[in-house]
Amino acid sequence: MPSFRFASEFGSPPAAEARAPGRVNLIGEHTDYSGGLALPVAVSLETRVSVRFRSDRTVRGVSRERGAARAELHAPAAGDWLDHVRGVAQELLRARRIPARGFDVAVAGDVPEDAGLSSSAALAVASAYALAGAAGARFREHERADVAELAHRAETGFVGVPCGIMDQYAIACGEPGCALLLDCARVELRPVRLPEELTLLVVDTGVRRELRDGDYQERVAECQRAREQASSALGRPLANLSELRVEELPGLAGALDPLALRRARHVTSENQRVERFARALEAGDLEAAGRSLYESHESLARDYEVSWPEADLLVEASRDLAGVLGARMTGAGWGGCTLHLVRSPHQRDCAAALCAHLERARSAPVRCFQLSAVGGAELL
Repeated sequence: MPSFRFASEFGSPPAAEARAPGRVNLIGEHTDYSGGLALPVAVSLETRVSVRFRSDRTVRGVSRERGAARAELHAPAAGDWLDHVRGVAQELLRARRIPARGFDVAVAGDVPEDAGLSSSAALAVASAYALAGAAGARFREHERADVAELAHRAETGFVGVPCGIMDQYAIACGEPGCALLLDCARVELRPVRLPEELTLLVVDTGVRRELRDGDYQERVAECQRAREQASSALGRPLANLSELRVEELPGLAGALDPLALRRARHVTSENQRVERFARALEAGDLEAAGRSLYESHESLARDYEVSWPEADLLVEASRDLAGVLGARMTGAGWGGCTLHLVRSPHQRDCAAALCAHLERARSAPVRCFQLSAVGGAELL
């Protein structure tokens, strides 16, 4: 627990401690920053943050996973993990929810870093709850969306990652036993209950890629270019790429450059898959839900070009395993994890088979998580 490390590092107990879950996106990848649909779920991995305010403007941090860091409260982003906490502190200062003072912060958890499970968003959301709690300005239940928006502003503004809103909303607003159907343009949420006979099996491929690398920013820019080209060709302004309909794509083949057309095809078809997947879950048609996962992976690999060899290997291997309904890469891509939708009686055998398959290919240990849907972040 961070509180134990806090006292040993800083000489006294924390004033507040908060937890935030990790996030697995079931389907709807690279759609959030294009105003599309996604179906994330808060999962049974978590980050805990402990805080005590100081009398000066210094921020001192210690993380079990990331090491120690130090900065002045109002200093520019330094490119380390403490930026995610200081960015949240800046937003809370603007909202006058915390005093303009430095603080000591301790962080620990089991959300793997840079694996597509939203370790950074979990850190930011947990920090918001802990800092507000330490200042005596705790967030109420009806303010969960406010926390998500605050954490998103910190990530895009102070930290400088051009992400969508999905991660922060899933982590702040998660519901036990449910995924959240998120309309990123309207910022509307609807819980979708997960059948009890399903297990979310997540395999960490061990491949890592930072979101601040240029590829992610390129995809954001490519979707913007596709939106602009489609708006011009259709003669109507598109507020976001997700306003484009799949049936309109054939008529735009000559107006969009080939790369923009592929990106638009992924976003529009992925939005359809999210809707089909949610309906299939609610109807108990698990085979149809699984097919949508495989289709999503194919689109991410072919049209969006964000998959990587280890993910492709695991998705293909899962097709031959009893109990696996569907699989795909999850997260931003170029590294991280694969998601496998598995009937619960088969979860152990599937996990062992997938890990063994990847270990033979990589000659390195593989981590596998059997996850459930949990509630959102909270002050402890």
